[in-house]
Amino acid sequence: MDTRKSSAWPLAQAYAALILYASLYPFAGWRDQGVSTLAFLASPWPRWWTGFDLAANVAGYAPLGFLLALGMLRRRPGSSVALAVAVATLLGGLLSLAMEALQTYLPARVPSNVDLGLNVAGTCAGAGLAGALELAGALDRWSRFRRRWFDEEARGALVLLALWPFALLFPAAVPLGLGQVLERSEAALADWLADTPFLEWLPVRDVELQPLVPGAELLCVALGVLVPCLLAYSVMRDLPRRVAAAAVLVALGVLVTALSATLSWGPAHAWSWLSLPVRLGLLGGLVLALLLVPLRRRVCAALGLVALLLHLAVLNQAPESAYFAHTLQAWEQGRFIRFHGLAQWLGWLWPYAALAEVLQRVSRGEAPPRIRG
Repeated sequence: MDTRKSSAWPLAQAYAALILYASLYPFAGWRDQGVSTLAFLASPWPRWWTGFDLAANVAGYAPLGFLLALGMLRRRPGSSVALAVAVATLLGGLLSLAMEALQTYLPARVPSNVDLGLNVAGTCAGAGLAGALELAGALDRWSRFRRRWFDEEARGALVLLALWPFALLFPAAVPLGLGQVLERSEAALADWLADTPFLEWLPVRDVELQPLVPGAELLCVALGVLVPCLLAYSVMRDLPRRVAAAAVLVALGVLVTALSATLSWGPAHAWSWLSLPVRLGLLGGLVLALLLVPLRRRVCAALGLVALLLHLAVLNQAPESAYFAHTLQAWEQGRFIRFHGLAQWLGWLWPYAALAEVLQRVSRGEAPPRIRG
């Protein structure tokens, strides 16, 4: 398969960027502490550690190794599996080494040779899994599956669809509400411009943001589940498969949101977010997705653009509740810190990346949808 048509490379690049963010968060207090950046390599086993930390270091780098090896194997079909695994492990190890070395300059972070070793092990495990799937012929079967289900220029949409469940993991003020950045952006911009004359240039709201009424919450949820369906439709020609894709995406959105609630508030509250407006929004989004199945791909992309803009406009009129802010603190300061950067930025930026993708697709020509005999 041509590298330009493989989703592995952009996914690997996005994942590496998120690892960089998670490794260097909170990006504050940079200073030279008079210690060599590689001194941690000779450090003894840490006194305090948990099984969660060990598993997180392995699991955090496994997807990177998988995507790197997959990208190399897809770039040159028939190339050496062992070489792809070795190169992927080396690249992942170099990234981890750079992150641990840079943590020397961050007082809030502690570089560790144990973390480095576990990250390399995770990268190797992920790359090994990709190699095993290649040897078993699973990657060729995926290539055939992709050609049957999606058009040749589906890479960008497939990357976004693959990232969508991970974006939903970060707790949202409104279920399936991605891209709520207005309030935090205003506060961040005010902090950056503090003690400068440019602070007076910022627009001042006449009234504070008010919580969404049930109807607006219903609309946000419906659009939140409809957008990925329309994105999938924009790269699919086969109508029955669109129906299957809509069902899978809605079910996936519900399950991942329940998982996010479980991680945030505990298993007892896994389904507490399913209020009446949310249930009606999920049902309405699914019904709309099924009604729009016959539309041409370009029309689906155009409707996806409209749905995204409306979703962002309504969602960003809602404030972050005090309880929601407390939940964010648990993620940002607690044991979820390693997942904080990975999920938070996806939750913020996914809709805007989807906007760029559907805009690009609207400008393209297409073949009409087809119905299988």
